[in-house]
Amino acid sequence: MRDKIEQVRMWAVQRFLSGEKPEAICASLGQSQSWLYKWVARHTEDNDAWYEDLCRRPIHNPSHTSTEIEEIVKMVRLNLYNNNLFCAAQAIYWQMQDLGVNPVPSLRTINRILNRNELTHRGSGKYESKGKAYPKLPTLLPNQSHQADHVGSCYLKGPVRFYSLNVVDVATSRCGLHPSLSKSGQSVIDGLWSIWIRIGIPDNLQIDNNMSFYGSQQYPHGMGPLIRLCLMNDVVSWFIPVAEPWRNGVIEKFNDHYHQKFLNKTVITTDDELAAGSFAFEQRHNCSYRYSKLGGKTPLKALNASTKKLRLPQQEESPKNPQKKPETGRYHVVRFIKSNKKLNVFGEIFLVPSELEYEYVVATIDVKEQKLKLYLDKTQVAEFACKLRN
Repeated sequence: MRDKIEQVRMWAVQRFLSGEKPEAICASLGQSQSWLYKWVARHTEDNDAWYEDLCRRPIHNPSHTSTEIEEIVKMVRLNLYNNNLFCAAQAIYWQMQDLGVNPVPSLRTINRILNRNELTHRGSGKYESKGKAYPKLPTLLPNQSHQADHVGSCYLKGPVRFYSLNVVDVATSRCGLHPSLSKSGQSVIDGLWSIWIRIGIPDNLQIDNNMSFYGSQQYPHGMGPLIRLCLMNDVVSWFIPVAEPWRNGVIEKFNDHYHQKFLNKTVITTDDELAAGSFAFEQRHNCSYRYSKLGGKTPLKALNASTKKLRLPQQEESPKNPQKKPETGRYHVVRFIKSNKKLNVFGEIFLVPSELEYEYVVATIDVKEQKLKLYLDKTQVAEFACKLRN
């Protein structure tokens, strides 16, 4: 069939070159004059196979990623990996933006390049389990559990020292940032309050044992500003074990991301620029960053997919420190009991039963009863008096 078509083309051109009228040629072959002139033009070219079909594939395919862009993706990923930095598609996307690459491929394209080149392996974590049960907070719905941490001290150009209170909702990965020039009690209150206005009040707040969070070792029964703020707003605070930062793994990983994509990439010289830049980074993360654990959704899309109604502060202005002593509520301190069988709660030592040796326990401070109740799993195993300060 193909040979017959090619013979028709050669015959038509021969008839044209012998002087036959184009109208007669086309009428006898059932073809248009534009068809005839196309093959006449092909015949005049220096090509012995002029009567054959040309490849119909376009010279330029707009949907095909160029070799140059693919190599840039691989180089950026390698550079991030060699510097022990987060090196998934989102990090590569932002790095290429920062480098001024144009056009920057989509996250989906970057992921395809990584898969095609087998560059999707994950590094192994440093955490080694003790093989002991550890209390887990609910994380299925938005604002069931937040993790919070202080980053800093950091320095602006100048230098000006500052700290950033970072909060992440574990279920949706939404973040909240609040930079301040100190870690004072009022700064902690202001930071949490402003973040809660934007992302909502959590049921649980998990933090480390930073003194700015719990108060003071001199007054372990004093209930620091953060504890009081949580108690007054029906938030249950949880303090992770000492020297086990991986228990706050979500916020720790986010802090690395914050360092890479904000502190190390942004030149800031004033307090106003810091506040504006932090808010812009927060919005950029919540609107654009995609998480595999969310099925590829951004934090805000994950929130929109939930039907849970957020609980928000009833006033714009944050409470003032010192806050009044709460009358009810509970807060928890998680600790790993070693061979000395000592429980350390913010500098105060309690001797515990020998059966708790090498176990994680939860020390629950009951504000109304003025007691510290010790739990292994969900079973109460000890109780101590704990008179709280005004």
